[in-house]
Amino acid sequence: MRAFFASTKPRRLKMSSDTNLTGPAGGDPLTQAPEMNAQFDRGDIAWIYAAAVLVWIMIPAIGLLYAGLARRQHSLALVWQGLMSVCVVTFQWFFWGYSLTFSHSAGPFIGDLTNFGSKNVLAQPSVGSALIPDLLFYLFQLVFAAATAMIMVGGAMERGRLIPSAIFIFVWSTIVYDPVACWTWNPSGWLAKLGSLDFAGGGPVHMTSGAGALAYALVLGRRRPSHGGANEAKMPRHKPSNVFLVTLGTILLWFGWFGFNGGSALNASLRAIYAGVNTNLAAACGAITFCTLDVWRHKKRWSMVGLCCGAVAGLVGITPASGYIPIYYAVAVGVITGCTTHFAMDLKDILRIDDGLDVFALHGVGGFTGNFLTGLFASDWVAALDGYSSITGGWINRHYIQLAYQLAGCVSILGYSFVVTGVLLFVMNKIPGLRLRVTEEEEERGLDEMEVGEALMEYGFLEVVEAGARTLMAQKAEAASREGSVVESATMKEGRASGEVV
Repeated sequence: MRAFFASTKPRRLKMSSDTNLTGPAGGDPLTQAPEMNAQFDRGDIAWIYAAAVLVWIMIPAIGLLYAGLARRQHSLALVWQGLMSVCVVTFQWFFWGYSLTFSHSAGPFIGDLTNFGSKNVLAQPSVGSALIPDLLFYLFQLVFAAATAMIMVGGAMERGRLIPSAIFIFVWSTIVYDPVACWTWNPSGWLAKLGSLDFAGGGPVHMTSGAGALAYALVLGRRRPSHGGANEAKMPRHKPSNVFLVTLGTILLWFGWFGFNGGSALNASLRAIYAGVNTNLAAACGAITFCTLDVWRHKKRWSMVGLCCGAVAGLVGITPASGYIPIYYAVAVGVITGCTTHFAMDLKDILRIDDGLDVFALHGVGGFTGNFLTGLFASDWVAALDGYSSITGGWINRHYIQLAYQLAGCVSILGYSFVVTGVLLFVMNKIPGLRLRVTEEEEERGLDEMEVGEALMEYGFLEVVEAGARTLMAQKAEAASREGSVVESATMKEGRASGEVV
């Protein structure tokens, strides 16, 4: 997110010089409320609040996208996980998540419990930016944490139990997301001090969730071979159950991403607008590139799902770079990320890890690509558009060491998330009552029926048609088998007759 650490101060203080707003909450609400409000610009507050709402929309949108990509008997479970991620992470953030990530007295690796239970989170200028209060920064960062958790649980597609996944989200947010976000965005974090640049979450959001999803898929194992007609060489394959849900989810994600990246400027400025322009351009270029590669590599027609995946890839790639790079480099970010994520989708067959929603390819590889390209294209003048930030820039500013800082962040975040997530899941799976995977029968019948008890839509007519089709196919197979037996019997008789003649 944010180069505010370098040189940030309140834009204008409207209170009198003898007003003393002290204390951990930033003043006394009973006697100093006007002054507590006056120290912040209302335009900044309105924009960041609106951006937080836009990001909130992205969380159920991820569930809709996943639901459309999954088989229909598992669709509602993924939407359920989207809303449950909001619920669990909201409580975790209130309980200790915000304090562990953004406490003012944090260490280089994790915060302390100064703000345990959201104590004193009110009007003190936030650690992310002195231009907005702690309370607003708390809300804005909360939805980032919830979105990250929802992305990550996609690794358990069609086979993960829901209640253990909800417990896992709470623990994972505490020991994986919170430390990584502290490293990157808290000015006391070691990556922030090192000089690594991440405007809106290529590391804490995308690489963390991508590596976590890969570990989740690895620990759970592949889906049953009958799902989608898996063979020995490749992972299970099936067509998306609802392309409309895929499209709707992508539209809402694209819409919400304007708040995701634009809000990460943490003020209403030219930099916020610039980040939004870069976001839209990279998404468009990623969609075109990915869809074209689909046609070229797989001899397909123009795919709506491919277009949506490409747009998400472009959005992921531009996330760490949107507030740092000139607009013309956003084209390069979209095209390059579209390419890397498309080819990365083959990794699940190479690694033999059933990441059916390609979370690692889109978010892990996409986030890595975006962070790497930020080290190349980051420009000092783009960061300065907010009026306060100052960075040295990347390779285009001849600051060549920046690429090493970016790689240090990428390797540490991917490695930490994958290893810790894998260990956490392994331990949870050994605890009675927290078995991670559903049974074979439950997997076959679907999580919607076995875990949720409801369906995304009523498919009674389709079920009748499918049952009739299965019966017809079985009858044809039986008839073919009988016909084959008759032919074989006749052939044997002819052979014996020929032998007798000879």
